[in-house]
Amino acid sequence: LLKIPLLFLLLYIFICSLDILSSAFQLAGGRTAGEIFQKNIVLSNPVAGVMVGILVTVLVQSSSTSTSITVSFVSSGLMDVQSAIPIIMGANIGTSVTNTIVALMHAGDRDEFERAFAGATVHDCFNWLSVLLLLPLDVATGALRHMSQAVVNTLRLSSRDKAPELLKVLTKPLTKLVIQLDKSVLTALATEDQVQMNKSLVKHWCKSAVMKENQTLWGAQSLKCTSAQIIFHETIRHEPVLQKKQWRGKHLFANSSLSDLAIGLILLVCSLLVLCGCLMLLVKLLNSMLKGQVSNVINKIINTGKPPSFTWVTGYLALLAGAGMTFLVQSSSVFTSALTPLVGVGVISLERVYPLTLGSNLGTTGTALLAALASRAEKLAAATQVALCHFFFNLFGILLWYPIPATRLPIRMASALGKCAARYRWFAVLYLVLFFLLFPLVVFVLSMAGWKVLTGIGVPVIILIISVATINFLQSRRPEFLPPKLQNWNFLPVWLTSLQPVDDLITRVTLWC
Repeated sequence: LLKIPLLFLLLYIFICSLDILSSAFQLAGGRTAGEIFQKNIVLSNPVAGVMVGILVTVLVQSSSTSTSITVSFVSSGLMDVQSAIPIIMGANIGTSVTNTIVALMHAGDRDEFERAFAGATVHDCFNWLSVLLLLPLDVATGALRHMSQAVVNTLRLSSRDKAPELLKVLTKPLTKLVIQLDKSVLTALATEDQVQMNKSLVKHWCKSAVMKENQTLWGAQSLKCTSAQIIFHETIRHEPVLQKKQWRGKHLFANSSLSDLAIGLILLVCSLLVLCGCLMLLVKLLNSMLKGQVSNVINKIINTGKPPSFTWVTGYLALLAGAGMTFLVQSSSVFTSALTPLVGVGVISLERVYPLTLGSNLGTTGTALLAALASRAEKLAAATQVALCHFFFNLFGILLWYPIPATRLPIRMASALGKCAARYRWFAVLYLVLFFLLFPLVVFVLSMAGWKVLTGIGVPVIILIISVATINFLQSRRPEFLPPKLQNWNFLPVWLTSLQPVDDLITRVTLWC
């Protein structure tokens, strides 16, 4: 009886720590992310746009933040929708880094780590494959832009004051006591608004009220505070003495003189410690709760398609469930990160978490659409069109990689990545750094040098990667119709068929250190 409320408490702290982790990344890397958007190469190069979307989303740990900056660019006329689409695609990839980080916490047990890493990277594989196919198609035809424009033209749009934030209602009471950010500063950095861009990302504000005989007449908020509390008297229109009070906004760093970077690094370390602690306790609690008959029942309900003649329907129901849950919590990162420990302990299979993840991708676009409809009138059409482009991108990705079982390549790719990470622990860290930081950064720099440089360096590297992947795939299959020499691939260098030479080198360096 005590384990169930403890489970919900740990899950709540886990979600709050993810929120604070996002704020920490925005403080530590937010200014760099805002300045990246000022590069003119983004407006003309779709490959650079994808890489910018990845880098900015990884830096701020929030696809909604990078999307909102993109919307501000489009609505202000600094960027057209066609140029914004690659950035949205990149943001889709960048947002999947959170659950991959969460998977690293399972590295203590090889079997558990294999399942968790595969369950986390299935999201990455889906996003990368979708971008590789849909980006060239969209650049050639402009399909996403035309479809979203047609929908916007047929809708009668009306803006509201505020977008619904269902999850924030639960997490905000705790997270706002730790840190509060002024996210408009990021947009100001990107649009080079000189008035706002020099401000701190940490929110410093005051709440004031005019009172008459302990009765509040009106209240307002201002951005400057002269002291913790100001009390003075004045007479307005021959009324009796009025009293004006002013209170400083309260959060942990409201009165701090530290820089944004320093606060961001402090929060980053603290939130990661809390995140790791909650995750380890969650895994231990789930392992103790989901044993024996309980585990068998849950596995039958979640991982088995019933009735047997309609097994194929189960995956689509899971897809709808993932979309609905993500729409409720309003964060695909939170939902997929919460699924990762369940995959690690074996409660949910990789085949079942795949449609849940795809549904999560679709659900987060519904949240973006609601947020777009809550935009100001001058930004309404642009915000809605960008959100619709995001929706169509994920929808087409699902149609490509899910309905036909033979096309579910992300499952096989993620399974191979999980096995590799379980055998070589360092591979997980290398994968994270390579695909979410070094690779986007290198491609972005090459894109700035021009198409000729990007093609001249990129094409040979891609051919080499495809060749190695193909060799390892054929090696695992060992087709009997080939000669024995080709079945074993012994004639090739070891580094083309195994990571063992790299593992030996890393082991020697580690022992030497």
